[in-house]
Amino acid sequence: MPMKRAVVLVSGGLDSATTLAICNRDGFEPCALSFDYGQRHKIELQAAKRVAASLGVREHRTAQIDLRIFGGSALTDEIPVPKVRDEKNTSDIPITYVPARNTIFLSYALAWCEVLGAADIFLGVNAVDYSGYPDCRPAFIAAFEDLAGLATKAGVEGTRFRIHAPLLEMSKAQIIQKGLELGVDFSLTHSCYDPAADLIACGTCDSCRIRLEGFHEAGQEDPIPYATG
Repeated sequence: MPMKRAVVLVSGGLDSATTLAICNRDGFEPCALSFDYGQRHKIELQAAKRVAASLGVREHRTAQIDLRIFGGSALTDEIPVPKVRDEKNTSDIPITYVPARNTIFLSYALAWCEVLGAADIFLGVNAVDYSGYPDCRPAFIAAFEDLAGLATKAGVEGTRFRIHAPLLEMSKAQIIQKGLELGVDFSLTHSCYDPAADLIACGTCDSCRIRLEGFHEAGQEDPIPYATG
């Protein structure tokens, strides 16, 4: 029997790398999808290529979307990326939130699923260390599954789409441990929102700090260099 295909959102970060490895473990044939959406940390696309190649994907495509035409985020606008922010305070949505990003990304993944005849989408959202983003919550995942059944030809004809978010309830340390268990090479990944001129991770943005704390709590050394030493 041929393996079932699945579309996996691959950003180049450690979460999506671990999610891709889980997709492999669960017996799917992964088709990786990345996005060049005008993000200031476009270096993550190089990491996405490295990760996809190292974990063996059937096909890897990068969609071109210009979210800079809207802006409204420190990742897509001329807004400074906050540093040394208290990421445990999730009462306010941080300025690094990109408006509707995961909704847009999942819509692209859903379209590719229809073309592939696939019914499964994997993404690495996390509700524990999620920095306050509203599109990383379980309710959002469940709602998008319902939308997929209503808004597509395949759904109307009986396909039940499933959004796999295997990291949803895991801490960053647990994600790192799972990735290592599944053979993920984290030296290939990139997480920084505001890399230095030499493209080295800054070490002080939310994403870097959560990543570094995760490696510390997992009892592991982060294999990538940081500008802050």
